[in-house]
Amino acid sequence: MAGINIFLKDEKGVTAIEYALIAAGIAIAIFVVVWGVGQKLSSAFQLVADCFSVSGS
Repeated sequence: MAGINIFLKDEKGVTAIEYALIAAGIAIAIFVVVWGVGQKLSSAFQLVADCFSVSGS
């Protein structure tokens, strides 16, 4: 019975889970930003490529 009380009062695992959730949130935020920048770069390069293909024709 005392072992159960010690287990229920132990907060080390909770802290690890909180840090894991924070790390996951940061990873998702970085992914979203990088994906958004990649989309903008892709459209910019496509615009430049379209300008070259029109002038070359």
